Amino acid sequence: MFAVEVRDHVMIAHSFKGELFGPAQALHGATFVVDAAFQAASLDENGVVIDIGRAHEALKEVLEPLNYKNLDDLPQFAGINTTTEFLTKYVHDHLAAAARDDRLGRPGSEIDAIRVTISESHVARAWYEAPVG
Repeated sequence: MFAVEVRDHVMIAHSFKGELFGPAQALHGATFVVDAAFQAASLDENGVVIDIGRAHEALKEVLEPLNYKNLDDLPQFAGINTTTEFLTKYVHDHLAAAARDDRLGRPGSEIDAIRVTISESHVARAWYEAPVG
């Protein structure tokens, strides 16, 4: 399996509901480093998995509406704990849609999977990987 990975970051605020989260139930900020790996079993006729520039643009497009926002205030996250795990799938689903729309410089049907990893600190991260579908 070949992979191309791009990286960006996003600065957000949010809070969580539930005793499990202890002090994180209060509003707090986070800077997340977001890595998106696009996977394919073979390279295309140009010798690439996808166009790196287009992949980076797609990632920026997904993150831009979240940057410097309180996620608790965004309607798409109403009533949802926007955990790192939840956000990995959120980013994945938007990148998979970009792939299916053939916006990555290669037909989405030729991209096997996307893995999104979000690092919430230098010692903790979460990831979600699934087919483009």
